[in-house]
Amino acid sequence: MTSAMINAAAAGTWTLGDLTVNRIGFGAMRLTQKGEAFALDAVPSDRAQAVAVLRRAVELGVNHIDTASFYFSSLRSANELINQALSPYAGDLVIATKVGPGRDPSGEWSHAGPAQLRGQVEENLRQLGRDHLDVVNLRILGTASIAERFGVLAELREAGLIRHLGLSNIGAAQLAEAQAIAPVVCVQNPYGIGRPAQDDLLRICGEQGIAFVPFYAIAGAGREGGAPAEEAPELVTVARAHGVSTARVRTAWTLHRGPHVLAIPGTGNPAHLEDNIAAGALRLSADDLAVLDALHLRGF
Repeated sequence: MTSAMINAAAAGTWTLGDLTVNRIGFGAMRLTQKGEAFALDAVPSDRAQAVAVLRRAVELGVNHIDTASFYFSSLRSANELINQALSPYAGDLVIATKVGPGRDPSGEWSHAGPAQLRGQVEENLRQLGRDHLDVVNLRILGTASIAERFGVLAELREAGLIRHLGLSNIGAAQLAEAQAIAPVVCVQNPYGIGRPAQDDLLRICGEQGIAFVPFYAIAGAGREGGAPAEEAPELVTVARAHGVSTARVRTAWTLHRGPHVLAIPGTGNPAHLEDNIAAGALRLSADDLAVLDALHLRGF
């Protein structure tokens, strides 16, 4: 597939509330530094290249960008890179962000209580240069009640600062708890080949018309460190049969899990960007899916 043929629209679309997005989007986590994400000693990314990657993503049809104010390195902020690259924003561009976790300038992590959430929302607004946020995901740590914190975001939604609400890193009980407070348009959880524990929640989301948005779909167990150095032979065989990368197969497999599944692969590398977006056009056969599904259930 040549660059001229690559377009995120090939993956089809889904609706987040009243916002229609292509199912292949872009994750901004890796824009700010080279190497492992969130590493305190990481080398900051090249600003011009990061800006170019964002602009190229939009040129290739991406209209769903995932970010957070805590995506930053010593010299780079993902939100401010997005603002620099893409503002004034296209009318169809949907920017989803996250609140809950926070990092101070030294890189130390904390988790916001209800009183801090409005400040985190306002920080995202400031950095992105917006007067409202399209989608805000409440990122959860643990299994405790989320009602008080989600209630704060529901109030900010009613006030017009947030258009739609989502959840990240949650279980089915927390989803039901949030839905009793306000509508939930998306669930963003770690998912990909080898993470079968999330299958039930993916199914629940599909039944309710909620977008399921995997993160670490390419990295798998590597998480912030990136994709594994050695892939399973079955995965390599499928990739070779199609003449594509294993990363492209991993992303395509997640999209085959249901029409409500969105992909947000992230990169600061222009070549990787095109490979990621091209996954939306990769059609896996029934035999391919049988092989990959078995690998998935094995927990590789």
